[in-house]
Order: sequence, then structure tokens, then C-alpha cells
Amino acid sequence: MTNPPHPSPTLPDPSGTSASSRNQGSHRAGWGRLRRLALGGPEDPRWSRPALWGVLLAAFVLYAWNLSAAGYANSYYSAAVKSGTESWKAFFFGALDSESFITVDKPPMALWAMGLFARVLGFGTWSLMLSQVLAGVAGVAVLHATVRRAAGLPAALIAAGVLALTPITVAINRENAPDTLLVLFLVLAAWACQRAIETGRLSWLLASAVFVGCGFNTKMLQAFVVVPALALAYLVAARPDVPRRIWHLLAAGVALAASSSWWMAVVDLIPSGNRPFIGGSTDGTVWDVVIGFNGLGRIFGEGGGSGGGGYGGGSSGFGGAAGAGRLFNAIVGGQISWLLPFAVLALVAGLVLLGKRPRTDLPRAALVLWGGWLAVHYVVFSFAGGVFHPYYTTALAPAIAALAGSGGVLLYGAYRRSVRWSWVLLVGVVATGAWSFVLLNRTPEWNPWLPWVVVAATVVTVPALVAARLPWRRGRGIAVASVAFTLVAALAGPGAYASAAAFGGTDHSYGNALAGPSTEQDPNVQASGVQQPGGQGQTRAGGGGVRVVGGPAAELSPELIGYLRRNRGDARWLVAVSAAQQAAGIILSTGEPVIAMGGFTGQDPAMTVAKLQEYIKNGELRHVLLAASGRGPAGPRQGAISAVAEWVRQNGTLIDPGEYGGSGGDSPSSSTGAEQQLYRLD
Repeated sequence: MTNPPHPSPTLPDPSGTSASSRNQGSHRAGWGRLRRLALGGPEDPRWSRPALWGVLLAAFVLYAWNLSAAGYANSYYSAAVKSGTESWKAFFFGALDSESFITVDKPPMALWAMGLFARVLGFGTWSLMLSQVLAGVAGVAVLHATVRRAAGLPAALIAAGVLALTPITVAINRENAPDTLLVLFLVLAAWACQRAIETGRLSWLLASAVFVGCGFNTKMLQAFVVVPALALAYLVAARPDVPRRIWHLLAAGVALAASSSWWMAVVDLIPSGNRPFIGGSTDGTVWDVVIGFNGLGRIFGEGGGSGGGGYGGGSSGFGGAAGAGRLFNAIVGGQISWLLPFAVLALVAGLVLLGKRPRTDLPRAALVLWGGWLAVHYVVFSFAGGVFHPYYTTALAPAIAALAGSGGVLLYGAYRRSVRWSWVLLVGVVATGAWSFVLLNRTPEWNPWLPWVVVAATVVTVPALVAARLPWRRGRGIAVASVAFTLVAALAGPGAYASAAAFGGTDHSYGNALAGPSTEQDPNVQASGVQQPGGQGQTRAGGGGVRVVGGPAAELSPELIGYLRRNRGDARWLVAVSAAQQAAGIILSTGEPVIAMGGFTGQDPAMTVAKLQEYIKNGELRHVLLAASGRGPAGPRQGAISAVAEWVRQNGTLIDPGEYGGSGGDSPSSSTGAEQQLYRLD
């Protein structure tokens, strides 16, 4: 019989504490961390953390309210997300269809975020949009943390509130475009760069470069617009000596190149026959899209790079004519420019106020960083000759918000200390109120009382600020009241636009979102003759809310879909169509793979006659749906798709609509009303 094992002797705890005491200490530490997260640290004012949670909650409500009405939002990206849930290959490449014929014209990181949510939660509106909402709220939180380290809690709270209420930011965060994730990555890059400036540690600067690289894999070269600002701020203000700062920047450049190019390098190294055609390119490579369609083509218009064709030249009319006043015009002004004049004034005044501080002073370095961000974005967005959509300006919002917060607090401090500087703050308040009045008066029928509220708040603010400097017993109370009136004057306009975007109803027929009311000059975009890709015109919702400019995703009749399914056989694709918008609508309604022969613009040379013949020979494709003769897309690259369409018309069998339940002899129509012709290819 085996003797039972002796219990192991209990060794004394070297710390002199029992297990129960350690558990209690761990519990108290965990509770302390939770309490600090919820209420802030003991050094923080009691109002600071609840105020931050209030801003974040307001941002969440603005971005998430009634999202179920969004449907599939931007169907172009939604179709790619759906395809990615059905095929890991389509997921990796960001392909529009699950059989990976062609990709979307952006890198896939934003699609990956939405796709992972969709794989876990199931494909639908909330799985598409929840990642966008969370990314938008996270961007507000990261900006608060960044501004707080450099300028303090009041400045951080103002910055977070301004970003949360920026109209175009609210509008695009309620869509599934990649700009929301791009802004989060760029704000993270600024946060890490500021930590690098503060500590002098290379690891933080490398992290900043990697965040920009993630932004590149979200929206390509637009992410690099912040690089000059980050590099300048580090070079000017970081703690290490000059040689080490230069070495750090070179190392960060290597990290930026690696984190930006890895997906592009992997894709372009794969033989073209084993991967989808890269949407937006002229030769099927990611590099061509980087330097062309999503690069130089955006800056210089058509011809700016090998891929700069497409719908580049002239399409800048979506946001108005290029020039110094573009960000203030009737289309873009109400989306982003409310606090832009004040941000510039605060930047200049802040640099003067902090001019005599040491080189490594963090508040001044932060002004250099955000001021550089503002300046480079302003130049690029104002003078870009290629495609320019107003929602691009959401990337400008963090800089405006940070400067409004940190610069505004600096100006208020100077106002309290100096009679001379008090006039600078007064000028800023008056200029902001006046510009808000101008913006609101562009749509006098929309909330006609609101401009006068702004005027009244501005008029009350000026004497209140003057009175607060007098040696009265209630001077502090008057100062608090003046700050409150200042915030009303500054934020009433953008707050109303933001509220309209969230609560005013949204038309999600196409993902070019605008917040607030329509303006008189908005129809000029349509009158200018600018066409959306694939021949889509522009539509808009009236009144307030998110206005989405662009054509709807074309859908087919149930009878035609049924015919295609019955006669598909073993083909890989249900049907081939000319452009991505129509393909996206069919993919979303059927769940079947559909070829978009011309990609997003309808002009990509993705399909060739030889490739089409190979698909037909192998039984991979049996039907092609074309616009009626003479109605195909027009543009500088129309030749490729036109040659394919002509071959189909000459060699395919035109299907009479009567075969699938239509009226004999009539051509089917898409939801856009364009006549369609179905061909069978055997």
C-alpha cells in the first residue's frame, strides 16, 4: 500500500505578506486604476475626467445615432467588405468581389477593420459602421491626451470638443469611407511624435512613423501630408543634439518606408495572374496607383503620373475651384472653416507668446507640430488640381481643434495678464463670430434664428471680456460668463451642422458626405458637368442632415437576377458589368461575385478582350451586362473598356428581356434609369 504524499511545506513569504493580503492589495490596485480611468488622477480637477467622458459620449451619439438608417452606406466599400467575409484572398487584397477580379482603389486597412467586425458580428449596417464610430471616438480621445500633455486640461477639453463637433468629421464618421481610420492613425502619429520630442527616445519616433505607415495603407499618399510637420517639430524641439536628431529622423524614415510599403511590395511581387487587378491603376500594380490615381494625379490632375488619368482632371469641382479660398467657399466652408481663422490667429500669437522659451519647450513644440499640420494640409487641399472631395478636409480637423484649444488657452492667459494682449483675444472672438454669421447666412432659410444667436453671443462676449479685466469683486464670475459666451459664439454654428448630420436624416446613396444644409452654390458642382465615376451623376438630399453627393449603386430587377442565377451553370462570376457601382449593388443584393470590368471609374483597363475570351473558354463567365450602345463611360482611358464592350456586342448573343420576365423587346434598366443590354457568351 502506497503511503499518501506528504503535503509540501509552506514556505514563508519573503515580502512578509499573506496571500490574502496580496489579493486585497491587487484588488485595491485594480480598483484604483479603474477609478483613475473613470474619475482621473488625484492631481486632476474633479470636473476634468467627467467632462472628457461627456465629450466622448457626445461624439459617440453624434457618430452612431440612427446608424441603422445607413443601410450599406457607401456600397463600393461595403461590397468589398462583404466579399472579404467570404474569401480571405479577397480580404487581403481588398477585392470588390469574392472571386477577386479587381480591388477597390484604396489600400485595404480600413476594409480589414470593417471586415473583422463583420466576420465576428455578421455582415450588416452595424458591423460595417461600428468600427468607424469607435475609430472616430478614439481619435477624439487621443487628441485630448496629446493636447493635455502639452497645454493642460482646459485646452485638451476644448480641442476634443471642437474635433467631436467638426461638421465634416461627424458626416464622414457616419459613413464607411477610409478617412475616419486615417485620421485616427494620424492623430496617433502626432501623439507618439510629441512623446518623442518630450523624451528624446527613438522608439517613440519610430512608433510615430509606423502610425503614418498604417495611414498610408489606409489612404495612400494623403497620410504623408503630416510628415513635414512631424519631422519639423522633432528637428526643432527634441531633446537630443542635432546629429542625433538627424539620425533619429533617418531611422524613422526607414520605419516609415517599411510600414508603408510592405503590403504594396507583397501584392506587386505576386504574379498578375494570381491576384486581382489593382483598381485605379493603368497597369494592375499598386505602385501605379500610389504615384498616379492616389498620388500625383490628385495634386496635379489628369496626367500627373502614370495613373493620373481616370476621372482626375477637372473633377476638383466636387469641392469647388482650386485656389486660396477653396476651404472657405460655399461647398467646403461650412464643413471645416468655422474656427480656421481663429486657429491661425492662435498659432501666430502662441508662437510669439512662447518665443523666448527654451528650444525644447513642449507647448511651443506642439504649436509647431499642429501649425505645420495645418499649413501643409491647407496648401495641398486648397491648390490640388485633381479630384478633391470636401470630406478630405476631415484630416485638417485635428490641427484646427488642437490650435483652437491650446492657442485659445494661451490667448486667454495673455488676456488676463496684459491689456495689450487682451485685444488679440477680442479680435479672435469677433472674427470667429463674424465668420460664423457669414457661413450661416449662406442658407438663410435654414434655422434663420441661429445667425442672430451667434451675433448676440459675440456682442455680449466683447463687453464681458472687457469688464472681466476690471478690479471688481465679481470679476471672476464675469470672466467665467465671458468664456461661456465665447464658446457659444464659436461652437453654435458647427454644432448645429454636426447635429443636423447626426439627427437630420441621411441619404447614403453614395459616400461623398456633407453635413448641414444645402447651399445655393452646391448645384454648381452638377452644373459644371463633373460626372461621378462610372457615369454617375450627382444627387443630394434637401434640408439638413448628411448630404451625400453622387449616384446610387445600380441594382437589377429580381427577374433578371433570377435569370442569371438559373443560367450561371458552373461559372465563377454571376455576371460582368461595366463599373464598380453597379457591381457593388448586385454583390450586396445577391451575395454573388460580379466582375466590375472598368473598376471604380468605369475606365480601368482591368478587362481585356484576351482575358474575357479566356474566361469564356474556361466556363468562368457566361453573361455580360452593358449600357446601351453609345452610353458607355467617357474619359481619357475609355479605350480599354470600349474595346471589350464592342467585342461583346459583335460576338455575344443579345438576350431578349422577355426571357426573364420583362417586356419582350425592351431593354432592362438599372436603378439609375440607364438602359442595359444583357449578352450571353458561350
